[in-house]
This record gives sequence, C-alpha cells and structure tokens, in this order.
Amino acid sequence: MDAMDKDRDIPERAARPLWTEEPARRHRLPDPVRTAAVRAVIIVAVTLVQAMVAVLSALAGSWLAFPAVLTTVASTVLATWGVLDVWVTRQVWKQRYGVVSRPSSTARELRRQRRRDRKAKPVAAPRAAERGPARGAAA
Repeated sequence: MDAMDKDRDIPERAARPLWTEEPARRHRLPDPVRTAAVRAVIIVAVTLVQAMVAVLSALAGSWLAFPAVLTTVASTVLATWGVLDVWVTRQVWKQRYGVVSRPSSTARELRRQRRRDRKAKPVAAPRAAERGPARGAAA
C-alpha cells in the first residue's frame, strides 16, 4: 500500500465556492450620486496630499511652501464644492426618482367609503326654515 492508497478512505470534501453571495444590507447609490461621491473623494484626497506637502515644505523652509499653500487653499474650496455636489445630487435624485407619489390604501378606502355613503343617502332638499330668510324678505 503506497501513500496514495492511504488517503482513499478520507472522504473528499465537496468543492465549495470561494465566496458566497449575500443580499446587500443597503441599496446601491444611484449612478449620478456615486459618480459625484467618487469625484469628491478624489478631490479631497488630492487636497490632503497638497496640505501635507505645504506643511512639510513650510517646516523645511523650502521655496515650495508658498505655492503649495496657495494651491491648498484653492483645492480646499474645490473639495468643499465637491462634497456639496454630492449632497445636492443626492437630494435632486431623491426628489426626482426617490418618492413614489400614490395614495395609501387606507386613504383610498376612506374615499370609497365616503362615496358609497353619499350614494346610499339621497340628499333631501333643505326646508325653507333651515335655509334662512329669503333675499327680498324684510327681517
């Protein structure tokens, strides 16, 4: 009996996949919002790198400190715009596509009930005394 025969009595494991699919916990962001978010993350990352270059070159006394600070200020304004763009894009998407405007079933049922009640009760003409005095009559 060689080494290969010894392993034959060990049951072979079933091949299992490398990963298993799980349902997402949250819905995926809409495409325009995701695009704006990626853009904002890239802009913020570049701004942080520029800020580090500005700080380190200022500490080293390099000539690069002044231009780096100027570009960092400009990038900070741009990063703020990028983050606001994500927020605005998300709000616009929600307003356009996020809300399904239809009456709830309870509201619809109440309207049906009122309609049935109106049809079931014939509306009687009000009596003259309930109407009040006639237009031309003296009080």
